[in-house]
Amino acid sequence: MFVTGRFPLLVALGVVPVVLLSAAGVPAWAVVGAWMLLCLAVAGADVALAADPRALSIQRRLPARSLLGEPAESELIVGNGATRAMRALVRDGWQPTAGAGPARLRLDVPAGERRILRQRLVPARRGELRSSFVAVRSGGPLGFAGRQAVLEAPGRLRVLPPFRARRHLPSRLARLRELDGNTSVQVRGQGTEFDSLREYVRGDDVRSIDWRATARAGTTMLRTWRPERDRHIVIVVDTGRTSAVRVGDGTRLDAGMETALLLAALAARAGDHVHVLMFDRVVRARVSRVDGPALLPTLVDAMAPVEPQLLDTDWDAAFAQVRALAGHPSLVVLVTAHDDPAAARGFLGSLPALTARTRVLVATASEDTGAGSASTAGDAGSSSPRTARRGQRAAETKTAADVYAAAAAERAAADARRVVAAVERAGGEAVTASADDLPPRVADRYLALKAAGRL
Repeated sequence: MFVTGRFPLLVALGVVPVVLLSAAGVPAWAVVGAWMLLCLAVAGADVALAADPRALSIQRRLPARSLLGEPAESELIVGNGATRAMRALVRDGWQPTAGAGPARLRLDVPAGERRILRQRLVPARRGELRSSFVAVRSGGPLGFAGRQAVLEAPGRLRVLPPFRARRHLPSRLARLRELDGNTSVQVRGQGTEFDSLREYVRGDDVRSIDWRATARAGTTMLRTWRPERDRHIVIVVDTGRTSAVRVGDGTRLDAGMETALLLAALAARAGDHVHVLMFDRVVRARVSRVDGPALLPTLVDAMAPVEPQLLDTDWDAAFAQVRALAGHPSLVVLVTAHDDPAAARGFLGSLPALTARTRVLVATASEDTGAGSASTAGDAGSSSPRTARRGQRAAETKTAADVYAAAAAERAAADARRVVAAVERAGGEAVTASADDLPPRVADRYLALKAAGRL
């Protein structure tokens, strides 16, 4: 049962008879009691005359998956099994992050018929969205009260990562085709595979001339090379507490997912085997031994429910998982945070054991790469005394909060540079960029390694 806004107004109207009858000598308490009994009788009659919402049957139609930020349509098929028409308000039990449309949907279904209620969902968060019930309110003919029921209607929608870095894929695939020899550009590097012979063109590397083929053909012939295939690329996305830090419009974990998806799509097209691991102290997601067109759908489906965990990552266990995925990987990409020496201590202690076996690339999404701070310091050192005095006067106009914020930013940049140097001393290679720039930067580094024959 429920009451509408008309019921309090009906109760408030009781002030009129109380005032009039009290002036006539009738006790006020008797008038109030009689009026309340009348109001309750009216509400009870309205409830009795309202159609029973428990006679409805609910079926749900919903897509299994949707991209973050993309609209999805939810349908409720409502059947009326009663002998009376049903006029009601229906509310679906989605959480706020589902981005449901109107909170209440109007239902008007005759007896023995069905109606479809459509609702537009625009998810605002990754992961599993669930709705397990539908609340139905059937009002009485007087509009003072009615019946209410909660009907079971389970539904689930998996919201996938948006993969916004996809826009960088066509340009990187074009460069990959150049490396593969599908265009006029050929590459040669240590460890690359022989592809074919072609005639020498001025400007080509003379070290690639095949003299035996030249003698047979009567013209200068050149060997062309293509990058080796069937290499194992392992991408480890850190889901520990540092992955919850906000960078750009999302978290470091979101930037790590974009980086992993772009690199996986590129490496798969290059003919390499991709393994993806999301780890902190336990495996949150793992994709291995999936190649071809099925790789990206499998990746986004596995990544969708993963959220940052507020605990430190066990890097010894993570590297043990890497060795279990691929015994001798050609490249390991660690998408983590290396801008705080205290947080990176355990990571740096475990890193040499991995770099001794394979090539390691450490990628971090950051708000500030520190380049601007370094160049500013260099300019200040070479400025004239007049420029220094002008800068001092400008600094005096800043508030104390601005000075402390600038000092904190400079300290953070210095810490990040220290950790990057430690990663390089341990035998790894560090790539730091903003959340939007990190995926293409890592993809470019992968292509550079391919071109140099270092994978």
